[in-house]
Order: sequence, then structure tokens, then C-alpha cells
Amino acid sequence: MTDVSWRVRGARRFQRSIILRVSIAAILTIAALTAATSASAQDTSPAQPLTASWQDGFVLQSGDGDYRLNLGLTAQGDGRFTLSDGSPVPDTFSVRKARPTVSGRIARNFDFKFMADFGNGTPTVLDAYFDVRFSPKFRVRTGKDKTPIGYEELLGDVFILFPERAFPSSLVANRDVGVQAVGDLAGGRVSYSAGMFNGVPDGASSSTDLDTNSSKDLAGRVVVLPFKSSKARSALRGFGLHIGGSTGRQVGALPTFRTSVGQTYFSYAATSAASGRLYRIAPAVFYYNRAVGAFAEYVRSSQGVTRSGVETGIANDAWDITGSIVLTGEAASERGVRPKAPFDPSSGHWGALQLVARYGRLTVDPLIFTNNLAAAGASSGAAAFTAGANWYPVSAIKYYLAFERTAFGAPPNGSKRTTEYTVAFRAQVAF
Repeated sequence: MTDVSWRVRGARRFQRSIILRVSIAAILTIAALTAATSASAQDTSPAQPLTASWQDGFVLQSGDGDYRLNLGLTAQGDGRFTLSDGSPVPDTFSVRKARPTVSGRIARNFDFKFMADFGNGTPTVLDAYFDVRFSPKFRVRTGKDKTPIGYEELLGDVFILFPERAFPSSLVANRDVGVQAVGDLAGGRVSYSAGMFNGVPDGASSSTDLDTNSSKDLAGRVVVLPFKSSKARSALRGFGLHIGGSTGRQVGALPTFRTSVGQTYFSYAATSAASGRLYRIAPAVFYYNRAVGAFAEYVRSSQGVTRSGVETGIANDAWDITGSIVLTGEAASERGVRPKAPFDPSSGHWGALQLVARYGRLTVDPLIFTNNLAAAGASSGAAAFTAGANWYPVSAIKYYLAFERTAFGAPPNGSKRTTEYTVAFRAQVAF
């Protein structure tokens, strides 16, 4: 590795360390200053009692609820195993996620969240933002958070139905730094998120939390629950529509597409680079009713790519259909499953059991191969069928087991990659 590479890696580690320390220091300082101000303004009043409780995590809260501190943790231990001969991905156990979380409320109308990840031996800051709440219809969020585009990408990391997300999430931005407006309208039937962000390639998150150019991405989404308050159509209350999208100018880095166990099946040539405006569109539909849940999502990502001074406009597409059913009768939702009878073998209680299945496909634009923009050995796309079972012994613990078959498209004048068969296991604790 060159001296330059070592310096870049060292700079990134130093920057992440500084971000972590500054974020924690800022949160503690704000809390201390606010508490001091409140004490000085109300020193003639009796002190508000503090209450400690467990509400999907440890909660410390003032008596009036204006101040609140939540402590949480997500930890995932994974095992992934390939059943295909000659697979380039080794069988391995790993700590997929190790995420301590601090969130809370200050002076009633200010919320914050800080979450770091130490999974896979690489520390990074995932979320670091605070909200100003003007009303339920409008609040302003500043800092690092998920970019509001894709449906499944915006589901909580601990609530997804499979160990890894489907193909559409490979074509939307993950986490980025920026400012956005968030709110709920029409009695909760409509929710929105929209803002300006630094901009990252498809499937990526901000790494240095600094932009590489002066252009910014505009991103947003709207979710509509048309039958939420309809008593006459109770079966349709869980039906919803999602539409997300983004636009911005990208320069330099291009995405790489991998299977759920990490096999790279498509990458651009080393001399190809993003060189124009990037557009994403992400419609989705979802439905949750009693023990049944389902959603379908489509994403199209269009971008200018240049090589040897020639720019080509390309468009990649991905879609998937996902379904689930809770065999033990609990309600399915975007926020997981809560067992009616938590795990207690002595009483004959075993928690909740859910079966899940999905099919999805990602298609790479043929112009990428026609204009020699792809790396050697790149596939023209992939299609995957995944089936599995999730066990929820208690609400904070979840076990995943999934089997996946992924077939790859053959590039023009190239050989087809061997079909990948994998089994993945995960044990998760999250609160």
C-alpha cells in the first residue's frame, strides 16, 4: 500500500474519532447548559422528579417530559455460508452491527440522536442529528441521517425481514449529511421528508462526511395512507403508497453492486467516472393487515458516466416483491413483530414465528457494456429468490434464517457467472 493510501486511511480514522468526540461533547454540553438555564429560571420552584423506565430501551425522563434521555443498543451476530462450488465469498461468522445509540429530547421541542457502529471491526458514525420541532406537521433535521428516497432503505435496520436488503436499495443513497424538513399531515395519513444533502453514489453512505464538490443533492419522499382513518374499510387501513426521488450532480465515484453475502457481481472500469446529473425515482406500495405484510418497490437510477473523455447517459433498474406471514397470529408491521406470549418454555410459550419470501432483479444498462464502461468480468444484472423464517422470542431479540439463490446475467461477449446459493443466519438484540 502506498504512503498516500496510508495517509488517507489515517486521516479518515482521525476524522471519525474527532466527529465522535465532538458529537458526544456537543450533546453533553447542550444538555448541561439547558439544565443550568432551566434551574436558574425556576430556582423558586420545586425540582422536577426524574423517572427511569424501560420503553424499548432505557429511558430517563423529567416529570413534565420536556427532558428525555434514551439509551439503546443494536448488536447482530451473523453467519453466512455459500453452497456453491468455487464461490469467491468465504464462509464466515461476523459481528455485522454493534451500534450503541443515544437519543433524547431537550426543552420539549429539540430532539437529538447519535448512533455509532463498530461492526465488522470498522468504527463509523451513522446518525448524528438534531431536530427542531415546530409542530407535528413541520420539524427541521440537521446532520447525518438516512437520505429519504427508497422505501425498504428507510425501514429501521432492525426491522427488515431478511439479513440484507433487496436490490432496489443498491440504487438509492443510504446515509448522508444535510438538512431536511420532516412532518405528518392530514391526521397522519400523509408524511413527508425533503431536504438538501452532500450527495453519495448509489448504495453508499457518506464516509468522510465532507462533500467532494460544491454540488448538492435534493432528495425527498411522500408516504400516503389513504384509508388510515376509515372505519368502513378496516382491512385497507394498512395499505400505503410511497414515492421518493433525488436529483444532483455526481462527480468521480461510481457504485459497485454486491449480493447479500458480499460477492461483487458488477463494477465499473477503473477509468470510468460519474460526470453528470444523477436522477433517482423510487415508487413503492405496501400493505400490512393482521398477520400479513407485503410490499413491492421499484428504483431507477440515471446518470452520466464518462470514460476517455466521452460521456454516456446510463440508467440502471431494480425491483422486488416481498411478503410475510406471522404463523403465531401477531400483527405484522413496518416495525417488526411483538410476541403475544414472550419466550417461556416452562409455560409453553415460544414467542412469535414469521415466514418471509421475496423475489427481485437488478438490470444494468446495456450501454455500459457497449461503451466499455464496465470492469472485466462484470455481470449484466442479477435475479434473486430468498426465503426464510424469523423467530421473535421477545420483542428485543430476533433470529433470522434465510436461503437465497442468485442468478447472474451474462454480459455481451462474456461468460455467465456461476449461480450463487447461500444460507445466512443472524442473532440480533435491539432496543
